[in-house]
Amino acid sequence: MDQVFKALADGTRRQLLDRLHEHNGQTLGELCERIAMTRQSVTQHLAVLEDAHLVSTVRRGREKLHYLNPVPLHEMQERWIDKFERPRLRALSDLKRRAEEAMTDKPTFVYVTYIESTPEKVWDALTDADLTAAYWGHSNVSDWRAGSRWEHRRTDGSGIADVVGTVVESERPVRLVTTWAAPEDEGQQDRYSRVTFDIRPHGGIVRLTVTHEDLADEGEAAEAASGWAAVLSNLKSLLETGSPLPEEPWSVPIG
Repeated sequence: MDQVFKALADGTRRQLLDRLHEHNGQTLGELCERIAMTRQSVTQHLAVLEDAHLVSTVRRGREKLHYLNPVPLHEMQERWIDKFERPRLRALSDLKRRAEEAMTDKPTFVYVTYIESTPEKVWDALTDADLTAAYWGHSNVSDWRAGSRWEHRRTDGSGIADVVGTVVESERPVRLVTTWAAPEDEGQQDRYSRVTFDIRPHGGIVRLTVTHEDLADEGEAAEAASGWAAVLSNLKSLLETGSPLPEEPWSVPIG
């Protein structure tokens, strides 16, 4: 938390966060356009923001895109705001909404979380049917080979899948890419979105980056934002404590 406060104490760094707040997924050049500062200085400020986990990056070909990471801000809100004003001050929800606006040919939503676990255990938690049932409310079912079909299947015994898709890339335990669609849209390529899980060691813990792109519209992007925040909080709890959260995050009313 000290790194977050240190990062936010500088006006230039707050300006960079504001720029990403307005338009997420920018290159270094785009961020430098309206800041009277050398690229080297901006790079140094971005490094401080990355160290504080306020900014995450994704490579797209030769470009390095910068994204606002709401997790530390959420933690700050829970510690310093919600316990005093719960739940009237919801600045983070607006921050997320604006940060997740649809962008042409760029990932629509990027979420980064840090988990005290191993890459192998995180991979298994994303792909094992029993584990996903424990924290996600659905079983992810597939052989997880590139080109295979996968299903996000209900756990009520009905065998009904609420999401279907294809495994695009599968590199255990570091990278999994899948397409997503409602069962009624299966086969209609323009109706699919795409989810990438990047799993990387980060010191003695794991950095998990979830990129959800090709979403239909701003409404679907907002649903993805709230959905991933809940699912990944539950995943983190399961891996770090052995149990999911005592109440499913998506079942708790907000407001």
